[in-house]
Amino acid sequence: MNILQNIKYDFMGKRRMALVVSMILILVSFGSLFTRGLNFGLDFTGGTVLVVNFEQGAVVNEVRDTLIESGYDKIVVKNFGNSQDVEITVPPQFDTETGQPLDNAKLSNDMLEVLQQLDGSANLIKVDFVGSQVGDELVEQGSLALLYAIIGILIYVTIRFEWRFSLGAIAALVHDVIITAGVFSIWQVEFDLTVLAALLAVIGYSLNDTIVVFDRIRENFRKGRKATTEEVINRSISQTLSRTVITSFTTMLVLLALYFFGGELINGFAFALIVGVVIGTYSSIFVASTTTLALGISREDLIPVEKEGANLDHIP
Repeated sequence: MNILQNIKYDFMGKRRMALVVSMILILVSFGSLFTRGLNFGLDFTGGTVLVVNFEQGAVVNEVRDTLIESGYDKIVVKNFGNSQDVEITVPPQFDTETGQPLDNAKLSNDMLEVLQQLDGSANLIKVDFVGSQVGDELVEQGSLALLYAIIGILIYVTIRFEWRFSLGAIAALVHDVIITAGVFSIWQVEFDLTVLAALLAVIGYSLNDTIVVFDRIRENFRKGRKATTEEVINRSISQTLSRTVITSFTTMLVLLALYFFGGELINGFAFALIVGVVIGTYSSIFVASTTTLALGISREDLIPVEKEGANLDHIP
């Protein structure tokens, strides 16, 4: 029986349409990243984080408006675990007269005085300060972490499969990271260390799906000797599609629960993974395999053809 006779989906026939969609998403992402940039969190920019307790609870919008009216711009205010505790993230503040950075202790005391005018029960329970030098180091180290992960994946896939497969996998991973970062830039969602960790998790998730497809492609090359490369890839993706959809669906259920019920502290992490799972599922089907096909992969690249009579070469 021809293993390719039951193909249900012509994925490779839609590869040009998928290429157009991917190029549009990448261009929009790059445009936003270059014009708006990422909304880096305190981990990268430096600044101050205060946790203030209000005995009777606090309305986040009222706290934010009060601080903005007092001259504290670009602050982020959110509940910290419960309705009584509020976390306030303040970027580096500078003296309007001297231009020098405000002292951390003075800044926290001044902000507490402003909040006590709103609610006399306001009590400062925690203050954290991150210097700009630490933020610069985190940007460098985070970028290196992504680079090392991609290089390691390139080496691994090359050894396990073939260099065309490795380039296909890397194309899919770079595609996923760029678009996910672009989404954060477009919506200006805070980008902190938890989001960077989520990007690394997205790389692993996307690679896992891609490796499953590549394994099936190699297996089908061995079975369907008369099939074209495009037919083999279509069949392989079709055979693994149910596994990909079920895995993505169950993962998405967990991530949606984290996003809606996990609290604001984990929202960025969950949001990055939600975007990454959607884009990663798409790229493992269209980007990785399409790139490998475009590079000219064939059965001979994975299973070298033995020369006729090669087993008799030892006979003099």
